[in-house]
Amino acid sequence: MKITNIEVIPIYPRLAQRYDNRKVDLYGIDHRTVFKVETDAGIVGYGDQRVRPGGQPDPSTAASLIGRNPFDFINNHLSYGSALNCALYDVMGKYLDVPVYKLIGQKVREAVPVAAWTRPASPETFRDEISRAADQGYTIFKMHTCDYHDVMEQTRLAEEVAPEGFKIHYDFNSNRSLAAVLPIIQELERNHPIVGYIEDPLVKNDVDGWRRLREQTRLPIIMHGTPLGSVQEIIHSVADIYMIGGSIGDTIATGFACGKANIQTILQFESGTLGKAMALHMAAVLPSHTAHSINLDDQYEEDYTTERIPVIEGSSPVPEGPGLGYEVDEDALARIAANKPIEPPKHVGVLHMPGGNTFYGRSYVSPTRVTGREEGTIRGIRSEIWEDDSSTEFADIYERVQQEGTFRAD
Repeated sequence: MKITNIEVIPIYPRLAQRYDNRKVDLYGIDHRTVFKVETDAGIVGYGDQRVRPGGQPDPSTAASLIGRNPFDFINNHLSYGSALNCALYDVMGKYLDVPVYKLIGQKVREAVPVAAWTRPASPETFRDEISRAADQGYTIFKMHTCDYHDVMEQTRLAEEVAPEGFKIHYDFNSNRSLAAVLPIIQELERNHPIVGYIEDPLVKNDVDGWRRLREQTRLPIIMHGTPLGSVQEIIHSVADIYMIGGSIGDTIATGFACGKANIQTILQFESGTLGKAMALHMAAVLPSHTAHSINLDDQYEEDYTTERIPVIEGSSPVPEGPGLGYEVDEDALARIAANKPIEPPKHVGVLHMPGGNTFYGRSYVSPTRVTGREEGTIRGIRSEIWEDDSSTEFADIYERVQQEGTFRAD
């Protein structure tokens, strides 16, 4: 079997309706790329991934695979991107009439815990996101914190609606010192049992800080990526859980190494149904993938597969069909590829500080920038996006921030 053609297809699926008023927050999430791999055996494989606006993959990478056997790339350590690797594995599984997980190892679980997701949100919007996720069957929710929303207020409102046992996975952005982040984590642990996981609380090169933090909290600490290669991080005990990724070969190797060390792993595949399917196949065989998988399929109103992946009691079943296990609707793919990408509306950002000062900016205003303090150390901030309402006041503020940048209201 030889690869005869690889089509690279940009797509722009409609976002979930709840995002109609959050086009600034969710800008770029609708940009995805599909790889369609065709072979001389008549077998076609598909895979996709989210890309940044203007960041479509280099087509020459795909062209270099023409004429090769897809099995040349099983467990490869090459950086082809998750979408192309998914498509190659889809072809291989279909050719052998087996699910993808059988090409990776022995299945050790029938279902995988999965997390809902959104971009940083106001406390009120986050509360609504927690409600919808619980209604959709999720029991875990991942969100990045940010310096323009108060994480304590986000957490407090989330607790108002979350069912018992529901957990938040906060990504702390790997941008703080131990002195700044430790009091925040201790307060969350002491007063907010809904918080279940803390990802990237410190800058990655502060190995001592990571170890000292782990000694002072019972919350599981997650490291996203392993800049020292994973084994050194394990030796130095910097995290409780590792979010692994990269090439298929590296992900599998790291996942099995963590399994031998009895350390939990997390997979994060940023795409739709097929990307999530690939994550489920990998998680099915990795011994210690007993934490949750993070995907973006809950962000989209539509996809190009004939079915979506269910969430039942917080988990999704491992696909059993050939390849990735989900069929592609070519008409739906063509329709989504013809969509126009969402553009952010004309807007300004407004930051209300607890001392009564108001700042305006071209978009969200960073309290860190206007105060010099680290993220999360200021209570009582409130941020909003002011979309063009055709008022004279908006026009004046918009023109001023375009000329001056961020400024404090007189």
